[in-house]
Amino acid sequence: MKLYDELVARGLIAQVTDEEEIRNLIDNGKATFYIGFDPTADSLHVGHFMALCLMKRLQMAGNRPIALIGGGTAMIGDPSGRTDMRSMMTRETIQHNCDCFKKQMERFIEFGEGKAMMVNNADWLLDLNYVDVLREVGACFSVNNMLRAECYKQRMEKGLSFLEFNYMIMQSYDFYHLFQTYGCNMQFGGNDQWSNMLGGTELIRRKLGKDAHAMTITLLLNSEGKKMGKTAKGAVWLDPNKTSPFEFFQYWRNVDDADVLKCLRMLTFLPLEEIDAMSDWKDAKLNEAKEILAYELTKLVHGEEEADKAKAASKALFVGGGDDASMPTTEITADKLTDGKIGILNLMVACALAPSNKQARQLVEQGGVLVNDEKVPSAQFAVTEEMLKEGVKIRKGKKVFHKAILA
Repeated sequence: MKLYDELVARGLIAQVTDEEEIRNLIDNGKATFYIGFDPTADSLHVGHFMALCLMKRLQMAGNRPIALIGGGTAMIGDPSGRTDMRSMMTRETIQHNCDCFKKQMERFIEFGEGKAMMVNNADWLLDLNYVDVLREVGACFSVNNMLRAECYKQRMEKGLSFLEFNYMIMQSYDFYHLFQTYGCNMQFGGNDQWSNMLGGTELIRRKLGKDAHAMTITLLLNSEGKKMGKTAKGAVWLDPNKTSPFEFFQYWRNVDDADVLKCLRMLTFLPLEEIDAMSDWKDAKLNEAKEILAYELTKLVHGEEEADKAKAASKALFVGGGDDASMPTTEITADKLTDGKIGILNLMVACALAPSNKQARQLVEQGGVLVNDEKVPSAQFAVTEEMLKEGVKIRKGKKVFHKAILA
């Protein structure tokens, strides 16, 4: 199976502008493609995972990736998938986030001469003259067409700022610049980016002629992948200091049954034949598939040693007892104690095991919370300072483990 057909079989391709030409470029290692990453945080998260894995697949087949860090577009903020305006970041914060992204991407992509490139659109966007942009770029865009774009329509009711309205033009200009400067002939992005990406393809054709070869592909479920990166605790980060390898492993170990094979196809490098053989696995065998998924992805992000440790810690916890050194831990400061104790509801909220005391109470009353392997008898249960000094193991349901310790 050639690469393009494999990408389709893995569920990665949703829409394309010229399938035969794209197939030819990808299969023959002739694509120079870019994927953009706006540096809105100091770490990539699992929502970026699909894009990173795709870049790795294409590079392995001889294609050249360009990782575009949106240091310039981050000054505006992407309205796609948003119900409100993004917070404005300082240039210093943006640059710090860009540096963090590059370090993490190097685990997936090989950078260097003739290999993958990393560029920052601040290098060209921040030097543009406003009047020149209006004349040379703005004239190529129809406001009527822009307002029909999904990324703008969903914001019209609550208010779309003129600042954000320019995002499509800036992203389109990125492709135009990369096409001219680096011979970038293809762009990838999520379904929520389709309108912005078409804008880039159209800009190239309007400025350079209809024969200019600029291709567009969107990744199936990439926008869903962004949601996939969120949990009750917040985002699942690739930075081990923000999400430990154990927490990362447990996140994938606990995916919904319906998503296991989908994630294995999209995110791992296991052969499709091996994954397809799991299609009729149920119950204990399905849990084995989840463990394979968790191990493969943890190894990809954090290395084989950390993946082995996370797997061993997970197995130990599921059979009871075991080494809890890799368990996610929250330090509880003395000011959170009252008379040398902290109530179980407050403790669960402090450990991000529940978003509120009300939901923590429901979990306790349903019998779903254990402390040191003993079921919590009531919502009035409290953990003492002495217990916290030793470290308290909290289990929520069957799969979520956490340790609380006195700071």
